[in-house]
Amino acid sequence: MLGGAALFKGLAPNRYGLPEIEVLAPGATGKRIAQGELFGNYFPAQGPDAGPGPHPAVLLLGGSEGGLGSGARQMALALQQEGFAVFQIAYFGAPGQTDALEGIRLELFDKGLDWLKTQPGVDATRIAVMGASKGAEAALLVAARRSDVAAVVAGMPTSVAWNGINWASGGQSDRSSWTAGGKEVPTMPFGDWDQADGIISVYRTIEDPARQTEADRAAIPIERGRAEVLLVCGEAETMWPACPMSRQVAARSKARAGPPVTVLSYRDAGHFVFGPPIARDHRFYPRLGEYGGSVEGNAAARAHSWPQVIAFLRRAMVDT
Repeated sequence: MLGGAALFKGLAPNRYGLPEIEVLAPGATGKRIAQGELFGNYFPAQGPDAGPGPHPAVLLLGGSEGGLGSGARQMALALQQEGFAVFQIAYFGAPGQTDALEGIRLELFDKGLDWLKTQPGVDATRIAVMGASKGAEAALLVAARRSDVAAVVAGMPTSVAWNGINWASGGQSDRSSWTAGGKEVPTMPFGDWDQADGIISVYRTIEDPARQTEADRAAIPIERGRAEVLLVCGEAETMWPACPMSRQVAARSKARAGPPVTVLSYRDAGHFVFGPPIARDHRFYPRLGEYGGSVEGNAAARAHSWPQVIAFLRRAMVDT
């Protein structure tokens, strides 16, 4: 493990190509929330179909970019216009928070949910959690510990908890990403870095039958929750094996009489498979294929999956 970590640190590109941490303002349709541990942007429900309320709400979690990034804000604004109230919560990389994604208290997300449920115009019985990448990891962990969450949407998810990310040590951390009740959440060990395979190589342990005992120990207990689950992944992913892990989540929930899990997988898409559609003239469009799949494949996957995300949330929370 230590040898693999040293190789990982030495050969991995700086921040694996991730952008620097952003803490973006909410813009005209949102407001900044800074209350005790809670820091984020809140977007009250809007849109042509919003009506007077009360409205369903979404706790939105970004990924390993940290802070309050543009990708998550784009999702927040799109959800807001569909009539959902959205709290984009920061859990590291924001003012007053650690710069490392390690030892993040899951209780922070509990507080975010509890805050969201008390907001004017929010229906406390119709709450969802949505996250992408490491935010998907957190979203699934939160859904497994909260019986009041009606739905969870996870883009590029994992089936297990992993160690954290600390850029001060080249991205490596010997700590779990998460804690609960003051104890670290058990994690799946990383594998050795393979220069030809890149970052996904350290996550290949999850596909190794010989590591099944370790995978079981670190598995996210999705069966403990009641939330319906929608997972979105790209088969050509090069960041981590999100589609194999998505299928593991679905298989575990089915085998243990857990909530229904739907997996949307796309052959020519990767780590940018998830989120609202992006126009060809958008500055980010040419980057869609950076972590697997083609630019066009990721764009098509987003155009196909995002309406299904909205329909899933409406069915799970609005039309009940």
